[in-house]
Amino acid sequence: MADFKDILKNISGNKIYIQTHNFPDPDAISSAFGLQRLLQYENIEAKIIYTGEIDRLSTISMIKKLNIDIHRIDSLPEILKDDEIILVDAQRGNSNITDTCSDRVLCIDHHRIFGQSQYGYSDIRPDVGACASIIAEYYKEAGIAPDPDVCTALLYGIKIDTANLTRSVSKLDLDMFYDLYYKADLELISKLETSTLQLSDLHAYANAINSIKVIDTTSFANTGHNCPEALIATISDFMLDISEVSISIVYSYKKEGIRLSVRCDRGIYDAGLITNEALKGIGKGGGHAVMAGGLIPFREGMSEIKSEDVERYFLNAIRRLYPV
Repeated sequence: MADFKDILKNISGNKIYIQTHNFPDPDAISSAFGLQRLLQYENIEAKIIYTGEIDRLSTISMIKKLNIDIHRIDSLPEILKDDEIILVDAQRGNSNITDTCSDRVLCIDHHRIFGQSQYGYSDIRPDVGACASIIAEYYKEAGIAPDPDVCTALLYGIKIDTANLTRSVSKLDLDMFYDLYYKADLELISKLETSTLQLSDLHAYANAINSIKVIDTTSFANTGHNCPEALIATISDFMLDISEVSISIVYSYKKEGIRLSVRCDRGIYDAGLITNEALKGIGKGGGHAVMAGGLIPFREGMSEIKSEDVERYFLNAIRRLYPV
């Protein structure tokens, strides 16, 4: 089992960045924040970076309340080839991360591996529900007590990514949740959990409800244009609660292409496999068995992708993977 000492052995001492996926959620941000603070115990300074947007009210509030210092890549000096990148909650080549020119990349993640990438070091555990649980374990193995802000961030990351310990939960998630629970600011976490909707979000819900189509037990819903990444995922969770639905596919047209979020009933279908299969040759996608995401990029000369095309891509993939 990998631990914090393995990471330290593979850090060269050059300029270090901790990179999340492009639209970082609480699990990604808390993992980066926890790792940043842990490195500081070894007198190693690192900047947390991302490309994209942080557009959820609760995530923005988390960053402010916990004084998390996070930067858009384009606001910093150019990253050089010999700068060190530590990816957290993401992997190279995925649709939700922008690769840098760095030749020195480490990876800490909990998603399934769908592509082949070379890392200077990696700790990838697809059986773990939250990347924050891996970072919390590093503290425990190092014998370092995380400060209250880190405890709060990591606990919130675990709660969000495992849907309050109801989704893709491993023993590590449970153990780290227990370790962090009474050390965290539970009142702040409660406020973050109840301040999730903005008025503009209701329009996305309305678009999705008005456009929903259920074919067999697979639902498709379009949230409209430029829906925030996290909201697409939240609405996909919402659609899966419909009793007639076993696979939920929710998407939004954005400037870079069509962003998708896929959810599946536990133990019946595999969202990661379905998404990866559906987008082969036209985009990128993957994730866990119960939740996944993907992107169909717009390319020059490509004809307009319609809702019927999205339905066809996924229904054909489901039929190939799960023939009747």
